[in-house]
Amino acid sequence: MGEGCVREELRTLFLFESLSDEQLDILCANGHIATFEPGPVCTEGEPATCFYVMIEGELVMTMKSGGIDIETNRTSMRGVYCGAWSAYIPGEQPVYEASVRVTKPSRFFVLDAKAYADFMRTEFPMAVHLLEGHKVGGLRRRQIIGQREKLLALGQLSAGLTHQLNNPAAATARAVADLRDRVSKMRHKLAMLGDGHVPPAALRELVSIQDRVAEQIAKHKAQDLTALEASDREEQIGEWLEERGITSAWDYAPTFVDAGLDIDWFEGVAASLDDVDATASFMSAIGWLRYTIETELLMNQIAEASKRISALLAGAKQYSQMDRAPYQSADIHELLHSTLMMFGDRIGKEGKGVRLVKDWDKSLPELACYPGDLNQVWTNIIDNAIQAMNGEGTLTVRTGRDGDLVRVEICDDGPGIPADIIERIFTPFFTTKAFGEGTGLGLDLAWRIVVEKHSGDLRVQSEPGNTRFIVLLPLEAPAPEDLPAPA
Repeated sequence: MGEGCVREELRTLFLFESLSDEQLDILCANGHIATFEPGPVCTEGEPATCFYVMIEGELVMTMKSGGIDIETNRTSMRGVYCGAWSAYIPGEQPVYEASVRVTKPSRFFVLDAKAYADFMRTEFPMAVHLLEGHKVGGLRRRQIIGQREKLLALGQLSAGLTHQLNNPAAATARAVADLRDRVSKMRHKLAMLGDGHVPPAALRELVSIQDRVAEQIAKHKAQDLTALEASDREEQIGEWLEERGITSAWDYAPTFVDAGLDIDWFEGVAASLDDVDATASFMSAIGWLRYTIETELLMNQIAEASKRISALLAGAKQYSQMDRAPYQSADIHELLHSTLMMFGDRIGKEGKGVRLVKDWDKSLPELACYPGDLNQVWTNIIDNAIQAMNGEGTLTVRTGRDGDLVRVEICDDGPGIPADIIERIFTPFFTTKAFGEGTGLGLDLAWRIVVEKHSGDLRVQSEPGNTRFIVLLPLEAPAPEDLPAPA
């Protein structure tokens, strides 16, 4: 327990100098004096069990940032305190908010956290209420502002990406259109380039064949072939071409399979050249067909990449709502889609990660709401669901009507929320995550956005394998001028 303390020594410390004899006697009866050799006194993130006041010595205070201990204070001042200083706040187990070590033998007055909390509530009830409000309110404000700043940063990033990538994406699309036109003209030039080796009739037929295959590829979508089926088709085409004296037939085959061509198509090409020098014309046709197909496939890839860039930018812009009014009419499904897109590879990838199931009622009308805030609600709930499933499982997002309200359900098949804590999950700062991994404000923020800002409701139902968060929204949320003043 260490040595006992006396009121006269405690009164020499600025923290206790104004206390009465009775109050000092209470502290001495519940606390003790301890001497710490150089080394740790308390560690950040661990349960805060004691309140420490330094009588003599030197302490160093550090806090982690990016996994590195950052020194925030070093002092020899008598009376400085650390540890469970906020233990008077009811309902939560306090943790040490910083690590403290001493650099030389140091004496501390040590008080058990519960005894300290009881002393504060009994002797200074008004001060406890003021300090509690200051701490909880300050933390909430900092977290809310921090989350909002992150959203604004995302919006600024989206705006910058839109400005810098939209132009090259549009330029790529224009280049594809120009390239298609020039390749088409190049093919028709072929009819004018007969050098005597390929009869004119064969040239005209070759141009016609190339036009048809180019048109087919422009409309063609990759066939649903397994790797084995694609390999079989390549082998068939390769053998067929090789039998007709086509050199490098096996190099040509994969390109023709990618274009969706088969043996029947080649039989038709061969038949159309029967009336001319078949061997020479057919060999020329195959070479030019390969060239045409590869060019068209590359143009398709460029076009698809451009569409993807534009879609990603549109989704990021929709998610951030940076260039839109805070209160506006919005399609609930567009908001959900843009939020899901922001999770990238974490959901929706076939065969790995979290499988996404969408059960959406597309007949729902648009809502008058705060889209940017609702996107934060979806983000917090979906992120919690993914973490609950440990990155493996099924995420179901369902929409529908519930009387005059729009109902959005976000469900996961994770282990569920224990019955003894489910009533507390919307409480500020309550979190089941490890220290430093969660603030305990995500669901509190979601609740305030849905209930206070939209006049809706947010509920949770959970059992192992089926946890669902239910968001109920009116068709028209209160406009900004109708919102109550924040508490």
